[in-house]
Amino acid sequence: MDELAVEQWEHPELGLHEERASRLLRDTLSEAGFEIEAGVGDMPTAFVASYEAGDGPTIGILGEYDALPGLSQAVSAEREPIEAGGPGHGCGHNLFGTAGVGAAIAVARALERGDAAGEVRFYGCPAEETLVGKTFMARDGVFDDLDAALTWHPSDHTAPQRGSSLALDSLSFTFEGESAHAAAAPESGRSALDAVQLLNTGVEYMREHVPEEVRVHYNVQEGGNAPNVVPAEASVWYFVRAPTREGVDRVTAWLREIADGAATMTRTDVTERYYTGCHRLVSNGVIADTLRENMAELGPVEFDSDERELAGQLQETFPEGALEDSLSEFEPPHDDAAADAALYGDPMDAFDDGETGSGSTDVGEVSQIAPTAQFRATTWALGTPGHSWQAVVANGDFGRTAVPYAAKLLAGATLDLLTDEQRLAAARAEFEADVDGYENPLPADAEPPFELTQ
Repeated sequence: MDELAVEQWEHPELGLHEERASRLLRDTLSEAGFEIEAGVGDMPTAFVASYEAGDGPTIGILGEYDALPGLSQAVSAEREPIEAGGPGHGCGHNLFGTAGVGAAIAVARALERGDAAGEVRFYGCPAEETLVGKTFMARDGVFDDLDAALTWHPSDHTAPQRGSSLALDSLSFTFEGESAHAAAAPESGRSALDAVQLLNTGVEYMREHVPEEVRVHYNVQEGGNAPNVVPAEASVWYFVRAPTREGVDRVTAWLREIADGAATMTRTDVTERYYTGCHRLVSNGVIADTLRENMAELGPVEFDSDERELAGQLQETFPEGALEDSLSEFEPPHDDAAADAALYGDPMDAFDDGETGSGSTDVGEVSQIAPTAQFRATTWALGTPGHSWQAVVANGDFGRTAVPYAAKLLAGATLDLLTDEQRLAAARAEFEADVDGYENPLPADAEPPFELTQ
């Protein structure tokens, strides 16, 4: 499996354009006897790989493989891009998908031996960073018959997750005005950039009147070219987040009204492009406990002295307070044990039970359709900021040590769900108590946003 992780790290690809990574993982699974359905959700790099033997449950393992823009980095304790401005695996998805593939193949071999009966699926999910892949796959119905789903994520600690995440809308507004000479004939122009600025200003005033947990972020995509030309076109991209799907809908409706108002004030026209949306994550406690049991059997993620030395060198480059912030979440005895460790791989209990994080994940879509849980495994130096060049270094070096660990953990938990009817029934009962139906957030005419390059 290690060569899969290295190959992806050396050739990072942005979301919905992961042709090489998707093909690499598909080929590996096909050679292992899996049936492949490619291009699901109208996305060429999305796929489902299935292996079935006998009558039994269907368990899905989720994988991702998209990189991040601007994070190209060599394996070095100093900032050293391989390609200026190029992408890099700052979230560890080169490890993420690889471990999932390894786990799926291990379960398939167990099914082949007759150790269990049922079906294991690996879901190749593109464009997680833009929260696109699983939402469009869900609209395609590929998760509908799952009995349970498991996944993981690289991190600076090892623990199951029991918390939730924020639901999200991702959309942009493009304003069309009239160009003119900004000095000689400003009265002939209608500034699309003015409209973008007024929209953003309106949102700043809106913030005072939304719930504290709501998050609204924006980025100006286009704002004109020269100061002496009134911009005829400008656009801005928004993320709207809230603890519930209904909360997101309310804030997005208000955002649209502000956009219409900005167009009215500037006498421009506005059009919307809805990119994607997702629900909050519902973590299944029964499956999370199953993951914790398997962690206890596996023990810690083990690193050698050279790996720990590089991790310590990376820690010296972290922003002030990053290490302390990570340690603040640990509980005894792990807090004292981790204080002097550059890499801390000992498994811990979940420390986010009942909490809602400030981020979002399209795993939330799957968790609204089938019982779902995920875990974190140590791949980064303790305190590593996510989406950082230091994470890229780890994902290309010592983070690879955790791939077999994550694969074994996913495979063990999957086999537990395939062979223990009572465990799976308990997971389903919890899911049905937590989730009241599912409605995909995408408009009927939504298409995958291939133009996004985050």
